[in-house]
Amino acid sequence: MAKKKIKEKNKKKIQPEADQPLAEKTENPEVTEIKLEEAAPKTSALKTEKKAKVKKKERGEMYKKVNVLVNKDKFYSLREAIRLSKETSYAKFDATIEAHFNLGIDTTKDDQKIRITIVPPHGTGKVKKILAFVPIESIKDAKEAGADIIGDETKIDQIAKGVIDFDVIVSDPSFMLKLSKVAKILGPKGLMPNPKSGTVTPDPVKAIKELKKGRVELRSETSAPLLHTLIGKKSFEDQALVENFMTIFNALKSAKPSKTKGIFIQAITVSATMGPGIKVDLTSLI
Repeated sequence: MAKKKIKEKNKKKIQPEADQPLAEKTENPEVTEIKLEEAAPKTSALKTEKKAKVKKKERGEMYKKVNVLVNKDKFYSLREAIRLSKETSYAKFDATIEAHFNLGIDTTKDDQKIRITIVPPHGTGKVKKILAFVPIESIKDAKEAGADIIGDETKIDQIAKGVIDFDVIVSDPSFMLKLSKVAKILGPKGLMPNPKSGTVTPDPVKAIKELKKGRVELRSETSAPLLHTLIGKKSFEDQALVENFMTIFNALKSAKPSKTKGIFIQAITVSATMGPGIKVDLTSLI
């Protein structure tokens, strides 16, 4: 009897809960929605925050001041573009005048990538410190040609320790096995000698002379059909900059990959360091 009474008491305790109306058991949908919103990750807010972080940097007052001098809808003749690039340069140093080419190439295909070297007739105004690895019998000629440092095994050991006190390496092919020891250091910095860039050559003395004269490498970007190069300094005469540009332009036209379709050089912009871009009229270059 005692057991039956206990069971009946337990049933009575549970019964009110089971017999509650369904409406009372169900949570308020508005409250549930609020709770779900609170628990859910604030994805949209995070995205907005990220967008705010990658927002374009505000241009300085000096840039804004010179930018109004350029008509963004106009295509200038080469001579006009070079003159205007000088006028819109506000750097306190001797600014570099640059040329930017938009090319009709497929960067996913190796046979359409551009990589050539040229020597502008008036140089670039940029002096490079050259490290040369040459045979003993060529050391004197290399120094006379303009090599700043003659490399040896001691120099390779210094590079391995992170000592980079040069801008470019020129090497005779016989030294490449030794230089391969520091390839992981030089490669990411773009300093590893390469036959395509003319820095690994059986005639290193010639390469040193050309580099001292301002030899530049024209190389398209790996992820976009663009090519950027310098054509000289703001202090150069306009005519010298025009002649440098035309040497680069003609070399680039000659290097057009055979498998490219359509227009090869699609657009050109000239600018000074930190200055606004100035569109060049391609018809003025014909």
